[in-house]
Amino acid sequence: MNAEPFALPRRAARRLHLAGLIRKEFLQIRRDPSSIGIAFLLPIVLLIIFGYGVSLDAKHVRIGLVAENPGPETADFFAGLQRSEYFQPAYFPDLSKAQEALDRREVSAIAHLRGDFARQALNKQTAPIQVLLDGVDANTARLVSGYLQGAWTQWLNRQADQRAQASMQAVQMQQRIWFNPAVRSRDYLVPGLIAVIMTLIGALLTAMVVAREWDRGTLEALMATPVSVGEVLVGKLAPYYLLGMGGMILSIGMALYLFDVPLRGSLWVLLATGTLFLLAALGMGLFISIVAQNQFVAGQVAIIATFLPAFILSGFIFDIGSMPAAVQAFTYLIAARYFVAILQTVFLAGDVWEVIVPNALALAAMAAVFLTLAARRMPRRLG
Repeated sequence: MNAEPFALPRRAARRLHLAGLIRKEFLQIRRDPSSIGIAFLLPIVLLIIFGYGVSLDAKHVRIGLVAENPGPETADFFAGLQRSEYFQPAYFPDLSKAQEALDRREVSAIAHLRGDFARQALNKQTAPIQVLLDGVDANTARLVSGYLQGAWTQWLNRQADQRAQASMQAVQMQQRIWFNPAVRSRDYLVPGLIAVIMTLIGALLTAMVVAREWDRGTLEALMATPVSVGEVLVGKLAPYYLLGMGGMILSIGMALYLFDVPLRGSLWVLLATGTLFLLAALGMGLFISIVAQNQFVAGQVAIIATFLPAFILSGFIFDIGSMPAAVQAFTYLIAARYFVAILQTVFLAGDVWEVIVPNALALAAMAAVFLTLAARRMPRRLG
């Protein structure tokens, strides 16, 4: 009997193969809904934990106040510190008592106004204050030093206004902060956090798919069918791409409506570049799954190879420019590095194509590399 008249055209056969593979993967997801939890529940939990827990702001910092000769000028300066949301001041009768509190870490800094403070201030002199800082937490020490400098400058300007003077300073600095005028660390951190979380989720979603086939022994049955390697990879990627994009849209919505991060660029640019980033993350997970051939090993490798490097080396929280040259070179291998730059730019500055285009091209190249590696390592025959 001649079967040729009943053979489907090649393109129709491919569509049929793909539809069958995608349907099979969706049925697998429905039977094992852990993938749905990874795609939607994990970003909610991680964004709430890190979004509220990680902050580079220093507010209500306990500081000690010491005035050798209390008077109206010192009282006015201290009142300014009390009104600030950054400080939680406490008075000490002398410097030694304040230093004991600093030693016990009851205060993080001391503002010491010397005896001639009022005289120098009234005589238009600089009237410097002595600031002692707890340097154990270097970041907080730097922030408190900057805050005190700002409070000191504001007080000098206020004194000048009250005396109808142009200024008590030889040079008056006027600063204007672009893109994040409120200097809220959350506006800077939450977009980067989306990239870090989606790196983990993208890799975890596909790290199990081929390894599961290995564990259950169903990969041989799949290879016995007339589907090609490309059809198998597309059939396994498509459902998890939809899940991953759902998780990403959910994360962007939380950034906008839960954390009040402004979106000054285009949402479509975010989604388009998010697609490239997700393909890179899914490709990495697929490659890990094919190489590991075991679900437990694949899951562990996916977490170690994605989350930690993305958290530390993506520029999400640590400045890449401050890292050693060798570490900076290594960060070019981290996909999250490029997506963090895109997210922070689109959220806070807008569609700055000089930043978006090169980083998007890098993401496209990484996606192509990981998917090609996965296709090459995918077994093509039994045995």
